[in-house]
Amino acid sequence: MTVAGWLQIALFVAIVGLLTRPLGGYLARVYAGKRTLLRPLIGPIEAALYRLAGVKPEVEQSWYGYTVSFLVFHALGIIALYALLRLQSELPLNPQELSTVAPDLALNTAVSFVTNTSWQSYGGETTLSYASQMVGITVQSFLSAASGMAVAVALIRGFARRRVTTIGNFWVDLTRGTLYVLLPICIVAALLLVAQGVPQTLAPSAGVVTLDGGTQVIARGPVATQEVIKLLSGDGGGFFNANSAHPFENPTPLTNLIEMVLIFAIGAALTNCFGRMVGSERQGWILLGVMAILFGLGVSCLSLSEAGGNPALTGLNVDRATNSQQPGGNMEGKEVRFGIAGSALFADVSTASSDGAVNAMHDSFLPLSGGILLANMMVDEVIVGAPGSGLYGMLLFCIVTVFLAGLMIGRTPEYIGKKIGASEIKMTILALLYVPAATLGLTAIACVVAPGLAGLGNAGPHGYSEILYAYTSTAATNGSAFAGLSTNSPFYNLTLAFAMFVGRFLVIVPVLAIAGSLAAQQIIPQSAGTLPTDRTLFAFFLLGVIVIVGGLTYLPALALGPIVENLQMLGGTLY
Repeated sequence: MTVAGWLQIALFVAIVGLLTRPLGGYLARVYAGKRTLLRPLIGPIEAALYRLAGVKPEVEQSWYGYTVSFLVFHALGIIALYALLRLQSELPLNPQELSTVAPDLALNTAVSFVTNTSWQSYGGETTLSYASQMVGITVQSFLSAASGMAVAVALIRGFARRRVTTIGNFWVDLTRGTLYVLLPICIVAALLLVAQGVPQTLAPSAGVVTLDGGTQVIARGPVATQEVIKLLSGDGGGFFNANSAHPFENPTPLTNLIEMVLIFAIGAALTNCFGRMVGSERQGWILLGVMAILFGLGVSCLSLSEAGGNPALTGLNVDRATNSQQPGGNMEGKEVRFGIAGSALFADVSTASSDGAVNAMHDSFLPLSGGILLANMMVDEVIVGAPGSGLYGMLLFCIVTVFLAGLMIGRTPEYIGKKIGASEIKMTILALLYVPAATLGLTAIACVVAPGLAGLGNAGPHGYSEILYAYTSTAATNGSAFAGLSTNSPFYNLTLAFAMFVGRFLVIVPVLAIAGSLAAQQIIPQSAGTLPTDRTLFAFFLLGVIVIVGGLTYLPALALGPIVENLQMLGGTLY
C-alpha cells in the first residue's frame, strides 16, 4: 500500500468528518419542522403535496399508525414497480425496444429497490428501459432512503420525548426527507457528475465504428441522475451492469471520491442529528466514534490484504512490487484508473454503508478480503449503514449494551434517560435475530438443494462463499455480490426477495414498537448508578458487544468459506 493510497483514505475520512456536524444540524432542523435556507423555495411545494394527499402535517401518529403507514406505502411501491417492469415493453421511453421482465425477476427487482437493497440479478442496460430506470428504480431509491431516515428519526423521538403517545407523522417525515435533503443534494451532485463526463440523455444507444472496421453498440441514457441517488440513498443499484466500475457511471478518480462521500454523508450525519435531538451531541459523537473504529479496522485490513497480492504467485517468481510501471498487489477485477487504494476503499465503504455499489469485482478479491466484506455486512449495518438503518441498527446495539451493563452492576438498564424494560429488550432481540436467521437459514438451504447448487460457478469454499455472500448481502439490504453465482433463476429470485423482505420490514416493525414504548416513558434523572453513555468507556463497551455478537453469530459460517479458502491459498492442510 503506497503513501498516496493512505492519503486517499485519509482525505475521504476528513471530508466525511467535516460534513457530519453541519449536515447533522441541518437534518435536525428539517425533521423538527424549523426554518431552513430552502424553506422559502420548497415550503410551498411541501404544503401543496400535503393538500393533494390529504395529509394534515400537524397531526402525529402513534407507533402503530406510523408502522401501518410505512408498510402500506411500501406494499404499494412493490406493486407499482412490479407492474412497471411487467408492462415495460408497452410503455414509452424504451428506445431499445426491450421486452418485459420475467415475473420472478420483476418481483425480485421490485422488492430489492423498495427495501433499499438494490440487488440486481440482471444487466441494467440490457434489461430495463429508460422508463423503468427513471420512474421505477430512481423514484424508489428516493423513497426507500427517505423512509429509512423517517424510521430513524421516529426512534430518536422515542428517546427524546416524554409521556407522549406519538412519534411523528410518517408522511411528513417522508416528504421532508425527500424534498429538503435528498433532492437538493442530488441536483448539485448530478451536475458535478455530468461535468466529469457521466451521460444524462434520453437518446438511444449509439452505434460506432471501431478501429478495425467493426461496429459496436454503446449503451447510454439518464445515468447521472440515477447514479447520485443510488449512492446517496444507500441503494447502490447501477444503471449499467458493471455499476460504478463502468466509465459512464464513475469516469475519474474525482468522481470516485465524490461517490464514496455521497455513500457515507447522510449515515454519518444522522449520528449528529441524533445527538442534537436528544440534547447531547456527545451521544452522537460516541456512536460515530464506534462506527469510525469499525470502519478503520476494515479498510486497513482490506487495503493491506489487497496490496499484498496473491501469495500463490510467489513461487512462480512473478514480480509483484509496486513501481512506476505496475501497481503491484492484487489487481484482478479492478479498474486501473482506481488502483488498489481506490478499489479497496470503495469496497469497504460500500459494504460498511449497506450501499452495494461497486467499482471492482468483489468476487476477485482475495479470500481474507472477501471475509472482511462479509463481516462488514454481518454486523447489522452499524458501520454507518444506509440512511436511517445504520443509526437505528447502532441504537439497537446500544440497548443491548446498557442491558448487559445493567446486569453487571445490578441496576435497571437505561439509555438517554429511558428505562430499558422487558418489552424493549424483546423487540430489540427480535430485530437483531431476523437478519442472521434469514441469512444462515437460506444459505443452508441453497447449499443442499439442486436449484441452489445449479447457480454455482465455483466449487468448494469459494462457491459456498458466493452463496453466503448473496444471502448476507440481501438480508443486510446491501445489494453487492460475488458475481460468480448465477442468481437469475426462480429459486434465487424468490429466496433472495424473501431475505430482503425480512431484512427490511421485520427489522423496522420492532424498531418502531421500541420508539412508541420509549416515547411513552418519563425521563429518568441520572444518579450515581447510571452508566454514562457519552464517555469513551461506553464506546468500547458498545464496540465489544458488536464484535462479540457478530463473531458468535457468523464466525462458524465464515470459517467454512473465506477462512478455509485463505488457508488453502496459503498452502495449509485441513483436517
